Amino acid sequence: MKVLITGAGGQLGRELQGSAPPDCNLVTLNHVGSKSGHVGLDITDAAAVDACFKDQRPDVVVNTAAYTNVDQAETEPQAAFAINSEAAAGLARSANRWGTRLIHISTDFVFDGQRSSPYLPADPGAPLSVYGSSKWEGEQRIAEITNGAALVIRSAWLYSSYGSNFVTVMLRLLREQEELRVVADQVGTPTWARSLARAIWAAVSLPQLCGIYHWTDAGVASWYDFAVAIQAEALSLGLLPHAIPIYPIRTQDYPRPARRPSYSVLDKTSAWRDLHITSPHWRYNLRDMLTEIVAT
Repeated sequence: MKVLITGAGGQLGRELQGSAPPDCNLVTLNHVGSKSGHVGLDITDAAAVDACFKDQRPDVVVNTAAYTNVDQAETEPQAAFAINSEAAAGLARSANRWGTRLIHISTDFVFDGQRSSPYLPADPGAPLSVYGSSKWEGEQRIAEITNGAALVIRSAWLYSSYGSNFVTVMLRLLREQEELRVVADQVGTPTWARSLARAIWAAVSLPQLCGIYHWTDAGVASWYDFAVAIQAEALSLGLLPHAIPIYPIRTQDYPRPARRPSYSVLDKTSAWRDLHITSPHWRYNLRDMLTEIVAT
């Protein structure tokens, strides 16, 4: 089976490559001009995307490419919508044209966070930010273009040992600062990118799967809870020299350009059922990821 991965230089793209089945023929794509060693492709160039599909004739394309700078998107809406909506639609058109199955990765930020129970895949989107709006529009356009044949997997709070994310930033700050203040009134689920990669490969092996599914690790946390856990696990593994105080604060005490949902826990019942796998609690996966850092 030939699988194209867009955004292959990102944390999810790298985890997909590291966990790919041995019989999978991978073609890894990253943005033009990147120094990642992947095939360069500007996914906002519909003609280039179509030429790539024509040349490669993939069975599946996994779209992990996205504009993910949530705050910067507020001042760069055109760039966010070009990648998260228009480019996603272009991939869907090429997938239709060349008989390729599309698996598209989306986000919990399509919701407004006004409820207090986990969001179901069928719940309507109500994004609060430009980023969330661009991802929501991308989902809708994909569904319309593919007549529902594409698979959309929403996830949340992704981290890995690669690049800059909440865990790697916290590890740096915990070494550099004397104390930290972290938002405690935004609740979601931390998710190791490797966990999502495993779910995606399970989905690749089930060609009948389509529509919208949710995948995160199990459990619930605030950003404050997550930070406290990172420090505790890192201390136990010898990644930090000593503990520092971490104080909970409110969202209003740490203003950001983009609004975030206060509650964005995703219901994974249908994914666990149909993929025939479940995700571990986020704390176990955090420990495994930090253990991996120790080993490298």
